Amino acid sequence: MPAEIDFCNAAQLLPVLMAAVRARGGRLEILVLDLSTTSFMDSQGIRLINDVRRRLRPGAVVRLVARPEGTTSRVLEVTGLRRDVPVYDNLAEALAS
Repeated sequence: MPAEIDFCNAAQLLPVLMAAVRARGGRLEILVLDLSTTSFMDSQGIRLINDVRRRLRPGAVVRLVARPEGTTSRVLEVTGLRRDVPVYDNLAEALAS
């Protein structure tokens, strides 16, 4: 994921993410979005994640990776998204669980 997710790029990211999902041919069970290098995210980033979640096939789940001390992690916490989507400290943890 990019360094910043906001009103300037969130709308363009959705088709890119969904193309990657479609490329799996309906076999996608887990989608990990690595936000560990995302240093800024506003409400459009939260909207993007929720839009992706709604478009996945039933049973498929989203997992997020975010640095615990980072702004992105704080945004996930403040908005409540962290309650609904598992957030991991690193990619290895997200893939292993």
